[in-house]
Amino acid sequence: MPYEVKGVVALSKGAPVTIETIIVPDPGPGEAVVDVQACGVCHTDLHYREGGINDEFPFLLGHEAAGVVSAVGEGVTNVAVGDYVVLNWRAVCGECRACAKGKPWYCFNTHNAAQKMTLADGTELSPALGIGAFAEKTLVHSGQCTKVDPAAKPTAAGLLGCAVMAGVGAAINTGGVGRGDSVAVFGCGGVGDAAIAGSRLAGAGTIIAVDIDDRKLEWAKGMGATHTVNSKETDPVEAIKALTGGFGVDVAIDAVGHPAVYEQAFNARDLAGTVVLVGVPNPAMTIELPLIEVFGRGGALKSSWYGDCLPSRDFPMLIDLYLQGRFDLDAFVSETIGLDEVEAAFDKMHAGDVLRSVVVFEGAGS
Repeated sequence: MPYEVKGVVALSKGAPVTIETIIVPDPGPGEAVVDVQACGVCHTDLHYREGGINDEFPFLLGHEAAGVVSAVGEGVTNVAVGDYVVLNWRAVCGECRACAKGKPWYCFNTHNAAQKMTLADGTELSPALGIGAFAEKTLVHSGQCTKVDPAAKPTAAGLLGCAVMAGVGAAINTGGVGRGDSVAVFGCGGVGDAAIAGSRLAGAGTIIAVDIDDRKLEWAKGMGATHTVNSKETDPVEAIKALTGGFGVDVAIDAVGHPAVYEQAFNARDLAGTVVLVGVPNPAMTIELPLIEVFGRGGALKSSWYGDCLPSRDFPMLIDLYLQGRFDLDAFVSETIGLDEVEAAFDKMHAGDVLRSVVVFEGAGS
């Protein structure tokens, strides 16, 4: 029979979120119900609340989560009741042209649950990124559940569901950062700091963090940045060149998603270097670059969508590194909060006061 739980909902554009009663149906074919243990407060959730994604209100927010499978539907074989999982928002189909090419991280037909969760009055909810994890239970496609080692704390493991994977993947999967490379990361929030940590994991020699907030630059040092540049006070392109023998970096990562920042990243890379855009731009933004510079510099201009990750491959690997003490996921957690503190967490995030606030559900631990 359906489950009745509490969840955080954005009822209308720009309005403060509210705690509502959510009806979660029994899982149908290919679906799973997950008891959520922890869920990070991501900027994407705020974009949903502000109507920046689409206008399919009301939204059940939350998507950066870990928990335990409590029920599965017909035909589900990849997970079972009791499995500890990180939720992902790109459950690959295995059949589209990208999957057929052996590049499932580009899957063009990703899966979500077919059924809808609703409010108590029957109003259908749009789950953020097909997940909706600011709730005690959520319904997802079973392919959105990635089994990981249950020794990993849910506050840490859940962060792989979005920001941390996006940043680490931008560096390692998309940017191809390797041993001894030089890297510049523009924007030192959750995604940018994850790109810094990913660059360190990959063996980069020089990792330059760029931001306008000295607090964030200090956080970046803790993630592995070897140098920092406050771009409000210093020309970042000139500073980066000065730190790389006048050449620029092998990989420049824009974790902001702003035309001015992208242009800085473009100009801060070495000849044949790579620019990676992982920050999400406003749909109205445009950019203009001298075509001769695009040609003359060579290299690659890439976009990184979810860090070009394959959850089944990347999540367990990063959890193993975390448990080995080689990847400090706990460092991304600024505070743990309850469901009723999500609106305040949005304010803290917008002000740059936290790296990540994480909702912890009663009985889940930390």
